[in-house]
Amino acid sequence: MNTRTSDAATRIIEARGLTRKYGDLVAVDRIDFAVSRGEVFGFLGPNGAGKSTTVRMLTGYIPPTAGTITIAGYDLLSHPTAARRLLGVVPEEANVYADLTVWQNVMLMAELHGLPKERRTLNGKELLELFGLAERTKQTGRELSKGLRQRLMLCMALVSEPDILFLDEPTSGLDVASSRLIREVITRMNRSKDMTVFLTTHNIEEAGELCHRVAIINNGRIAAIDTPQSLRATLRSRRSVEVRFAEGAAPSAEMLEFGAGGETIRLASGFRIFGAEPGHIAQELANRATTQGLHIEYLSTLEPSLEEVFVHITSKAATAPSEESHV
Repeated sequence: MNTRTSDAATRIIEARGLTRKYGDLVAVDRIDFAVSRGEVFGFLGPNGAGKSTTVRMLTGYIPPTAGTITIAGYDLLSHPTAARRLLGVVPEEANVYADLTVWQNVMLMAELHGLPKERRTLNGKELLELFGLAERTKQTGRELSKGLRQRLMLCMALVSEPDILFLDEPTSGLDVASSRLIREVITRMNRSKDMTVFLTTHNIEEAGELCHRVAIINNGRIAAIDTPQSLRATLRSRRSVEVRFAEGAAPSAEMLEFGAGGETIRLASGFRIFGAEPGHIAQELANRATTQGLHIEYLSTLEPSLEEVFVHITSKAATAPSEESHV
């Protein structure tokens, strides 16, 4: 019998009314969301918001108290083996087998997923080369640095060619080279293999760089789901203009004043002026500078950062009700 639902071609992850309680504590509170096939989906939230609990439910490590989870059309609760076969999971702490060699770690994961010998050997060699581990195949897991263990975990997760890759804080605490390599590989796998990536991270700018959409969870509920660009656009008051005048130029306070609701802060070199209409502010600044005989060396309009949006949403006293975000 075909156990897949009809809309599996577009929605590869779907959560409905997902809830998890620990006694009287509601860690995740009736959340709804869907992730499209081939999407890099970011999942952000402050500590204790329900982020890790949600991921543990989605990957089958803990059952929900209520609600449903569908993975590529399979109900995770009634068909856990079929659903989990499609997943690759990289936890925040690299759980490699310390006494096995790099090669043995990768081959073990491939064997557990039932890959034929020729295929797992080919995949393993390609991945170890891609992640800069080809010269370390005989080293044991305990001999690797944190960055190299994280690279090995990615090889172990990817060797089975999963449809969905779950990454929990994949670059947390890593050196610059490992972080950059991991981001590059995530992007490459998503584009070349149409792999869906579910990414939890505290690095908000990393999410903005990698993700097609991000969800922000707060107090166990989904506070927002949208593209990084659209989320930035919701915070109109934090749009701004950055201006730098020629050395020695001293603009008056009136020149940098743009009415109620605006804010001007002094930077190490220049000023940043906040307002809902940065284009108008920039144009007016140029006109005022010409009138006062001041030369502008640098002038740029800026959208709010994803971090500013995150802080704004999670600092609200009351969060909005959980809503499904349609693709």
